[in-house]
Amino acid sequence: MNNLRPQHAPMSQFQIHDDCLHLSGMALTRLVQKVGKTPFYAYDRQLITDRIAFLRRHLPAEIHLHYAMKANPMPAVVQHMASLLDGIDVASGGELKVALDTPMRPDRISFAGPGKSDEELTCAIAAGIVLNMESEQELERIASIGNRLKLRPKVAVRVNPDFELKSSGMKMAGGAKQFGVDAERVPAMLMRMKGMELDFEGFHIYCGSQNLKASALQDAHEKTFQLALRLAQDAPSAVRLLNIGGGFGIPYFPGDEPLDLAAVGQNLQRLLPEVKRHLPDAQIVIELGRYLVAEAGIYVCKVVERKISRGQVFLIVDGGLHHHLAASGNFGQVIRKNYPVAIGNKMQAEEHELVSVVGPLCTPLDLLADQMEMCKADAGDFVVVFQSGAYGLTASPTAFLSHPAPLEVLV
Repeated sequence: MNNLRPQHAPMSQFQIHDDCLHLSGMALTRLVQKVGKTPFYAYDRQLITDRIAFLRRHLPAEIHLHYAMKANPMPAVVQHMASLLDGIDVASGGELKVALDTPMRPDRISFAGPGKSDEELTCAIAAGIVLNMESEQELERIASIGNRLKLRPKVAVRVNPDFELKSSGMKMAGGAKQFGVDAERVPAMLMRMKGMELDFEGFHIYCGSQNLKASALQDAHEKTFQLALRLAQDAPSAVRLLNIGGGFGIPYFPGDEPLDLAAVGQNLQRLLPEVKRHLPDAQIVIELGRYLVAEAGIYVCKVVERKISRGQVFLIVDGGLHHHLAASGNFGQVIRKNYPVAIGNKMQAEEHELVSVVGPLCTPLDLLADQMEMCKADAGDFVVVFQSGAYGLTASPTAFLSHPAPLEVLV
């Protein structure tokens, strides 16, 4: 069956030696021994570092890079990010605690997300981080808590713009949204802030995620800057922070092409002089999660049994959707597509076959690969799901059917 073709985007970020996948110079088989058991997630430290360096080369030097921690909140990963980036963006009180344990300065940590509790707001204000306000009601609550604590909260307005990021995998703005304040309501909110004991930082304008089209990002950046300049006219003080979001995508599926980052950077270089002329004190921030970590991570599980049912081959593994919901196709996919999946200890074997990889859960949804070409595998071999460094473990229902949680390692 060697005439079959791979059913996913090609993976080239990891080295292969002696038929075996390597991470940070270590063979997968040895890594399994080091970790002690499967399943587990492994993240390649050097690949993360290289991705950040790649961004620094192609984006204007004035751009500040922040890590959107929701993509992968593993403490070791966040610590590594804190040593390389300019800020961290969190989306819960739990993430905030992890971020505050890093060397990152509190005023370079920001907190976004609707429905923040009073306890979360109190912790954030006391810590001195920047709160991205999602509503007028949240503004009032922040001001009240600040008065009670006798502190001036650092705040920015998260704006729901009147445009969206075209071709994005998940749209976070435009139309009616639970995120941010509708752009047309922001001026009145800014006027209200002028009488409050608040430190106004600026704006957070985030449109969408997982975009592979440079032209769509270029258009969104231009519209974002235009909107920010209009809103700045009503700001209670000079804009010191302008977070234009991220949305940079990575390839997962057949036909996906990597984002042309150079084109995105060139367009930003063209736009920035005008922005800086009107907002000379503003730090321009790009907030990235998936783009920084997804390609650096793999999910590893072991083949427990090789089963044939009416001519179809199933590899039954000790992991599944409870650990990796996204790879199962149940995290935002409308039509299920296979993540890149391979037999990690048989990467270049000559004998291939068409197989489905399924987990131990008693549901047909527990599917990590559906009718994919792979090297022929047996019980004891290791299935690897690539592009797993973002929205993996913490985006999955680990308590489902009470199986053990997987481990995570940074190598």
